[in-house]
Amino acid sequence: MKLRLDDIDWHILRELQSDGRMTNVELARRVGISAPPCLRRVRALEEAGIIRGYRTLLDEKVLGYDLTAFCFVSLASQADADLAAFEAKVRSWTIVRECWMLSGDTDFILKCVAPDLRSFQAFVIDDLTKAPAVAGVKTALTIKMSKNEPTVPLGSG
Repeated sequence: MKLRLDDIDWHILRELQSDGRMTNVELARRVGISAPPCLRRVRALEEAGIIRGYRTLLDEKVLGYDLTAFCFVSLASQADADLAAFEAKVRSWTIVRECWMLSGDTDFILKCVAPDLRSFQAFVIDDLTKAPAVAGVKTALTIKMSKNEPTVPLGSG
């Protein structure tokens, strides 16, 4: 069942994406309703799975993760068991921050962060290329981030 969102729900989502730390009272003030119905709406959005959770965004560079890189991984087989085994292995690697299955010549793209080039190279050589069913890996080191928008484009609602 799809939840029907009205203008207030959309406003709540925009405000929470902008600042997930605000109190319910502040959120209610910003969207123009009282606190109790605002809290009910937020809980309904959470229960519907539209709001999946709340996080603090950290600056990886400030915390010592100076290298961000992408790995393009091709598997020898796209059998369900091999795909599932690779995905399970990826979940165990803390260096991998995102993993996307792709269509085309590359099966997966991994976004990785590491303290330095040596750590990243060790991961690629010792872990990634030796993972089951991995046939090939290409890597790309990032130069700079041009855009980082970890939110959903909600528009004006």
